[in-house]
Amino acid sequence: MENIEIAKALSQVADLLEIQKSNPFRIRAYRNAARFVADYASPMRKLVAEGADLTQFPGIGKDMSQSIRDLVETRSLALLEELSHKVPRSLILIMRLPGVGPKKARLLWQEKGIETVEQLEVAAKQGILIGIPGFGEKSQAKVLAGIKHLRQHRGRFKLSEADQLIAPLVEYMQETPELLRLEVAGSYRRRRETVGDIDLLAMASEAAPVMTRFIEYPGVARVEMSGETRGRVVLHSELEVDLRIVPPKSYGAALIYFTGSKEHNIKLRRRALERGLRLSEYGVFREDVREEESAAGEHSDADPWAGRQVAGGDESEVYSSIDLVFVEPEMREDRGEVEASAAGALPDLLEHGDIRGDLQMHSTWSDGKNSIEEMMQACLARGYEYFALTDHSKALAMTGGLDAKRLQEQWREIEEIEARYPQIRLLRSLEVDILAEGGLDLEDEMLQQLDLVVVSVHSRFDLPARRQTDRILNALQHPAVDILAHPTGRIINRRAPFEFDLDEVLHCAKENRVAVELNAHPERLDLKDSHLILARELGVPVVISTDAHRAGHLDLMHYGVEQARRAWLTKENVLNTLPLKQFLEAFQIS
Repeated sequence: MENIEIAKALSQVADLLEIQKSNPFRIRAYRNAARFVADYASPMRKLVAEGADLTQFPGIGKDMSQSIRDLVETRSLALLEELSHKVPRSLILIMRLPGVGPKKARLLWQEKGIETVEQLEVAAKQGILIGIPGFGEKSQAKVLAGIKHLRQHRGRFKLSEADQLIAPLVEYMQETPELLRLEVAGSYRRRRETVGDIDLLAMASEAAPVMTRFIEYPGVARVEMSGETRGRVVLHSELEVDLRIVPPKSYGAALIYFTGSKEHNIKLRRRALERGLRLSEYGVFREDVREEESAAGEHSDADPWAGRQVAGGDESEVYSSIDLVFVEPEMREDRGEVEASAAGALPDLLEHGDIRGDLQMHSTWSDGKNSIEEMMQACLARGYEYFALTDHSKALAMTGGLDAKRLQEQWREIEEIEARYPQIRLLRSLEVDILAEGGLDLEDEMLQQLDLVVVSVHSRFDLPARRQTDRILNALQHPAVDILAHPTGRIINRRAPFEFDLDEVLHCAKENRVAVELNAHPERLDLKDSHLILARELGVPVVISTDAHRAGHLDLMHYGVEQARRAWLTKENVLNTLPLKQFLEAFQIS
């Protein structure tokens, strides 16, 4: 059982306890343990196998340690099963819908017998919710919108979740002696923000042992198909995984085919046909190509190996055979990459090593888990030249946000720490809330003393689109503002973006020399790729930040870089690739 699955089980315990109105300290203990496990870098299964003392970790007592061991060793938890007999587990989905929560979920269940999202949808459409304490027309509409959003994303795994689930399977498969090569293809390889399933592509000296090992993976819940060269399994997490074993002479062509996207592949096939070639997952072949063969590569009953193979074993040689240069997987979305490749105009995409500093993170001064000095040490360990400390402003009371007095106290601590670490520049900053009418949650006198002013929306997501747009525009026109953070407010698979005119906001950002943030946290990835493309085309500068709330979160930067690559961003588009001197000049920091 992987950390993500353990954390999910512990979170479900907390949710069911909360619906039952149990002891709040017990609820908090399970939530804290779930967060710790989800964030922990090493797999809990390895610690359990080594007999490690889990109580050494913060918030993990004797009982919690045993719960984690039970989940790893038996994939079950007695307390979760016990709670599920008392409270329908399906209420967890209901309580996470916008405007519901545990109290209302319990009320719906106890007073109306509503246990599932489907039953709730019927009740909302019939107007039954109006009149139940806490529900009115607006909240009923919000519930229906939340159900629609849930349906759109059900069965989709965040990229970070897929990473955690697929890495141990790949590691396990690579121990097979007969396996020569293994790649993860599909939308996962293109680094889309969510994936529906996983495609594994293998090359083997002998196929049968590789397929046998695949279907015998301990994380498999059920085997849906097992053939000579193709198998499909569903993991306990419900992630579906396909394995295809292909010969070496076809591996490059197959990797292109199964990486996709479909639209990209169609463009490649059309280009092959124009050159008297046939391109398929088997390779590139020269033969008499029939007129009726489509660009989609359909052969009906034709022999897929017919003709003379001119390419197929390597991706680059497949592209070269149709007069193209290699296209990076993240770009294969039919957004002009084929044409750019043909013209020799593909951009030199951003690399993780280009990032010289992280511009959003939190410390124990607000809702972070590490001190300022610990965050500084973590930035140094990652080779950064600078970083911005951006604890929350006072409007976000639940995070312990800073007012002017506490901010000045923080600056005094920063001065002491800076003296000990002259090799890195700490930028004094704050994540300042944009208030409902567009004002900023900090006095102008204090804003002027910050090195960087990062602004963001954390409340009133339900404002009408025009008011929300005006709110953000007002904030961006404040002369102290430098960066607009996580601009759309979305949380992937959980919260839809709030409604506003992004095009208008980006034009305003450009006019006022405000950078927009690509929040690299895999729960946000905000801005998304299509928005970043618009920012790039408009010439709006981008910064990539992790929004780290603990030192380990700084490692999430690669998700932001991957998202940037999907939008064709280069070093020139991202301000925190600049060396310190040029960076300070760009933001006019002394």
